[in-house]
Amino acid sequence: MRSLRVHVVFFFLLLFGAIIIGRLVFVQIIDHDFYKALAIGQQRLSELIKPERGEIFAKDKDGLLYVLATSNKSKFVFVSPNKIDGDKEEIAEKLSLILDIEKEEIFRKLNVEDSFFVVLKKRLTEKEVEEIEKLEIEGIFLEDESFRYYPEEDFISRVLGFVGGEKYGQYGLEAFYEDQLKGIEGIAEGERSSRGYMVFFDPEKSLPASPGSDLVLEIDYYIQFKAEELLKEAKENLDIEGGQIIVSDPNSGKIIALASLANFNPNNYSDYELEVFMNPVSQKLFEPGSVFKPLTMAVGIEEDLITPQTTYYDEGFVKVGPDTIYNYNERVFGETTMTEVLEKSINTGAVFVEQQIPHNVFLDYIEEFGIFSKTGIDLQGEVFSTNEELKKGYEVNFATAAFGQGIEMTPVQLIRSFSIFANGGNILKPYLVGEIRGSDGSIIKTKTEIQRESVISEATASKITAMLVSVIEEGFGKQAKIPGYYIAGKTGTAQVPWSALGIDRSGYSEKTIQTFIGFAPAFNPRFLVLVKLDNPKTRTAEYSAVPVFRDLAKYIVDYYQIPPDYED
Repeated sequence: MRSLRVHVVFFFLLLFGAIIIGRLVFVQIIDHDFYKALAIGQQRLSELIKPERGEIFAKDKDGLLYVLATSNKSKFVFVSPNKIDGDKEEIAEKLSLILDIEKEEIFRKLNVEDSFFVVLKKRLTEKEVEEIEKLEIEGIFLEDESFRYYPEEDFISRVLGFVGGEKYGQYGLEAFYEDQLKGIEGIAEGERSSRGYMVFFDPEKSLPASPGSDLVLEIDYYIQFKAEELLKEAKENLDIEGGQIIVSDPNSGKIIALASLANFNPNNYSDYELEVFMNPVSQKLFEPGSVFKPLTMAVGIEEDLITPQTTYYDEGFVKVGPDTIYNYNERVFGETTMTEVLEKSINTGAVFVEQQIPHNVFLDYIEEFGIFSKTGIDLQGEVFSTNEELKKGYEVNFATAAFGQGIEMTPVQLIRSFSIFANGGNILKPYLVGEIRGSDGSIIKTKTEIQRESVISEATASKITAMLVSVIEEGFGKQAKIPGYYIAGKTGTAQVPWSALGIDRSGYSEKTIQTFIGFAPAFNPRFLVLVKLDNPKTRTAEYSAVPVFRDLAKYIVDYYQIPPDYED
């Protein structure tokens, strides 16, 4: 019996040994390659290398660059709760004193189950880093991180946008040029320690990250600064609800300044409501009012239906079907030339011109002026209006559109259209980025793009320019005068529709948008400026937008050292 038990035990030992040997043969010979790869996979570590995001620069007239957006490095602290070795309540107390975070919040994070990575705080100060290192607590780690930094804080922020928590550009240039700015990720190959960290880097099997490209804007740092300063002063002095200023080179489409009231600090973007990130220059429609009259006048002249000297008799109002259209303040001007229509901003004069033009021709020109399409400016989320009400063909809609009411556009659409008078008739694409500089040393320069050529003739553009100079010399734009220089420009005061205020009601509110648009020197233009002020506490643009234009235009003339047109 005892011999039988010995044999049984021996048999099972032999069987067990055979199974072990068979398994070893299977692992080491038959599936050798698989398990070798598995072992290597456990020992090796692949990590994505985040590239440096490209920088964004403004410049000045001498070509010097000013950093608007860059990348900085800082330390952050995180915890692996399952690796904590010690009294978690005591650890939370120590960290709370260092990080200035409630002890209860830290304690909660120290007890997150099944997690290897719980961030306690980002962007640590040098003192915080030193104090944490002194603790030498198992499971508490410090790591480097790169973050987007805007050294000028709220300056030009609505143009820039920001980089969000997912490291993607949001709004403005950061979003529009995401592909160029973000760079290309690399891969770091190496061996890991028992704790899972890379201890050996293998350069032969690694792929370095490629930094993103830099953007050099056409924005002039000092002109942009002056424009933003003037808007802040308008807020203080005129109690405006909003406002924008655009400065462009009408001969190329370059945007030299793009300022909006109420900016935000992109370093702390999470502190703001979504609405403040929208750029009203390209993302908000408005009815421009009388600054549109020169465009109506240009159609009449181009079609040989009127001249600057053509006259009509103004009675202070005009009947259009059952509707009556009045001049501002119901003023009556009597016998009036087309030049005087612009000088005195006479609504009925604009209606007179439009009534000489077939409606389909008028619509065609408005489309050619770019009012029914996006400009293509390099900003995220540009909007436009198809102006369907105008296209329905009602007489009164065409009549009011002639003086800029009942037709809507964005400020950047308006400045693109108005540039035809300064550049001899072409519609140009506006752009902000002048150069894209690659990390490999390559430079891509933005070229002037003519979107529509000869929308009006040079002769028509010249006639309208002379009429706009007369607005400054003899009309409501006199406050825009700069001694020694001819300025071409036009005022506009438009009522704001109830619908634009989010109120379901037809007609217009008492609120106004007061605008001035002009270029200088008038007969050899170097710059074009649009000043748009939302509901200033003045009756007309003559007393709000015009002085702002003059201050900015005088600054630019002095800054560029533009020679005078005549001795004053």
